[in-house]
Amino acid sequence: MSNYHLAEINIAKMKGVDINDPIMKEFVDNLDTVNTLAEESEGFIWRLKDDTDSYNATSLNPYNDEQIIINVSVWESIETLEHYMYKTFHSEFLKRRKEWFLKFGKAHTAMWWIPEGHIPTLDEAVEKLDYLQKNGPSEFVFDLRNKYPMPIDA
Repeated sequence: MSNYHLAEINIAKMKGVDINDPIMKEFVDNLDTVNTLAEESEGFIWRLKDDTDSYNATSLNPYNDEQIIINVSVWESIETLEHYMYKTFHSEFLKRRKEWFLKFGKAHTAMWWIPEGHIPTLDEAVEKLDYLQKNGPSEFVFDLRNKYPMPIDA
């Protein structure tokens, strides 16, 4: 039995100049609801939050670009992450993402297997996404279209 969890990072480039731009209002107004839904979902382990009272990570800026927002989370499996993404209220926001976000970059979501109990740092997550953008999917880091199975311990 493997003792791994799935870590994921996703980034998005906002149409607004920053998170406070009026074009982002409906998205921002629903962040707490969507984040609470994640935390209450089966298979959820952890998600990145900033040091503010905002209950999200919108103030973090690892790309030095006010238009880019970031999310990092840990799940029990690919299946539990995908259930949250596509079978809950979150899916409504995926369908409407073009209202708030611009298309950019080669990859905006990266996933990788981590030992159970490990919490990825923001730097680690950014490095994984950067690696995926430069090198493509592999067992080291992959995307939603090219998934790799959980490692099997010998």
